[in-house]
Amino acid sequence: MKVYCGVDVGAAQTKVALIDEYANVLRLATVKSGVGFEKAALSALKKALRRSGIHKRDIGRTVSCGYGRHNIEFADSTCTEIAAHTKAAFFHFKRALILVDIGGQDNKIVRVTQDGSIETFKMNRKCAAGTGAFLEEIAYRIGVPLSRMNEVAEKSDGEVSLGSFCTVFTATEILSHMRREVPLPHLVKGAFRSVIKRVMEMDRLDGFVVLSGGVVAHNPFIMRMFSESIGRDVAVVPQPEHNGAFGAALFAKEEDDDG
Repeated sequence: MKVYCGVDVGAAQTKVALIDEYANVLRLATVKSGVGFEKAALSALKKALRRSGIHKRDIGRTVSCGYGRHNIEFADSTCTEIAAHTKAAFFHFKRALILVDIGGQDNKIVRVTQDGSIETFKMNRKCAAGTGAFLEEIAYRIGVPLSRMNEVAEKSDGEVSLGSFCTVFTATEILSHMRREVPLPHLVKGAFRSVIKRVMEMDRLDGFVVLSGGVVAHNPFIMRMFSESIGRDVAVVPQPEHNGAFGAALFAKEEDDDG
């Protein structure tokens, strides 16, 4: 069996995807990126291999993408995270789409044509507002574990409106609401709404919208809120947190096929 590896080295998390020659996912793994990207990538790979029973020598080709892609010495080649995310999303839906990736440190909106080409893309890199880092800060401020934010938001029967465009100012705004004893579910739903607003300010979402990224993976309630915000259903890629790693693995398979 041929095995291909995709490594997505993000600023916060490093993800690995192992696929077979038919693009079936064999194993996924995630570790914190830390300060050593190569070390994190090797750790994620070992984690994936250990759980799958696959040996490293079985991997035919590896492609890395993401923030630290050039630091991965065991990768055979690299691709941009935009290309990897687009590759994976189009593989699943095979139609024109608008990919919205909500990550730990940045957001991406990619317009993908009917043939899978990238028409335009925009990234939010100036501020952590609207990203996973934003939700992590809010979780810390309100004393709710990040892993429980989705559960808490689902219990809300209302929400507060957060007007700040800065993570620091929003955290201060949250504390003000807490002093007024606003229910936690309203605060968390308000934070989720803020994420969606920041994304919608980046570009028009006037087509078939597909969501990906760790924020979506861990907070599926955001998908429901996103649909409400744009007035129609949105789709989510399978394994949204590993969409980039899966796309990189698809590039590895494609390069091997062409070679």
